[in-house]
Amino acid sequence: MHIAWLGKKTPFCGNVTYGREVTNALLDHNHQVSFLHFAQEEDAPDNWPDIREVSIPFFYKSQLYTIPTLKSSRVLIQALQDLSPRPDIVHASLTLSPLDFLLPEICQELNLPLVATFHPPFDRKRRNLTSGTQHLMYQLYAPSLAKYDRIIIFSQIQRDLLIKLGVPSDRIAVIPNGVDTTKYCPGESSFKAQMGGDRIFLYQGRIAPEKNVESLLKAWKQANMGENSKLVIVGNHGTLAASLIPFYGEEHGIIWLGFIADEQRRIEILRGTDVFVLPSLVEGLSLSLLEAMACGVACVATDAGADGEVLEDEAGVIIKTQGVASQLKTLLPQLRDHTTWTDLLGQRARQRVEERYTLSSNIQQVIALYNQLLVDYHDRSSRIRIPANLSSRDAIPSWNSHRSNSQNSSKDWFL
Repeated sequence: MHIAWLGKKTPFCGNVTYGREVTNALLDHNHQVSFLHFAQEEDAPDNWPDIREVSIPFFYKSQLYTIPTLKSSRVLIQALQDLSPRPDIVHASLTLSPLDFLLPEICQELNLPLVATFHPPFDRKRRNLTSGTQHLMYQLYAPSLAKYDRIIIFSQIQRDLLIKLGVPSDRIAVIPNGVDTTKYCPGESSFKAQMGGDRIFLYQGRIAPEKNVESLLKAWKQANMGENSKLVIVGNHGTLAASLIPFYGEEHGIIWLGFIADEQRRIEILRGTDVFVLPSLVEGLSLSLLEAMACGVACVATDAGADGEVLEDEAGVIIKTQGVASQLKTLLPQLRDHTTWTDLLGQRARQRVEERYTLSSNIQQVIALYNQLLVDYHDRSSRIRIPANLSSRDAIPSWNSHRSNSQNSSKDWFL
């Protein structure tokens, strides 16, 4: 099977990790992958497979969204037409860009089945401004998602939300994020000795308002955790981090390591950590959380998105998105002092990942979805009568002819 994967490789975020892990695993299963991504002749980051790449031009790209150039649609269409052999499936790991809204029509005209993985974080309830804003994002995307052949999401809660917004249930597939449990596993680490503490607490992720890191920092400072406990922050040092570091530094036992690109170093950090804390206001299904759990770390997370579902039934500690600082102020000293409890939480976390969130299971489900979609697509196409002297591809109107008949279409702005 040949999969044309549309996603991104930089900047580092959960979407990037998802694309790298899934495409690597597809190659391991002897499938062919072509990677189409927003790039400007940039080098591939470490651990990416050596596969055919197509660069799609863009004006701006961040961890959250991408703004393509005016010709990005034409570049994508031409790339999909030129790929050889012809792709069987187009899989878009949605990058939150205007191009996302054009993909269903592009693939329909090229007669290519289209799958999307929809990543945006959410909260099960609109409990604050951040979760309300994310709900608007889901409302904006729902009409376009209804046109995709299949949409992969990470939890039943997310599925219910999309169905309420009008996405047909038979097009939605719940396939949770998966972790390579042979790579992310408990093991020896010198990280704790390097940090100079008996108890290590860790936050790993973006330093962004929706991640609510400041609530964790406030709670840590107010809890007076003592000199033998350290809070390690791993993530990009952007504007928000720069405004926090002067008030929450090493004098409070808080160590800022910045972004760490090396995966093995991140695994070493997780193996040397006692407690992982994720105080987010909104989430999807955090890969950082799953990686920590796979390494046998006791985990604390809010019930935002699907994270509460991951930690349910005592696989971790779940807190509410409201009053995070006050909850953590009480909880952090208990996690510091009760080592037997955190050891047990770590064991249960590892077990939960092995039961529900392995990369091997994820890939098996993705491949099964591809196979079923191809069967459905073939059955649907076979019901369309095509003159004998035309191929199925020739029978589909060209993009240019369609465009000439649709000069007033809102999509022309992007072409």
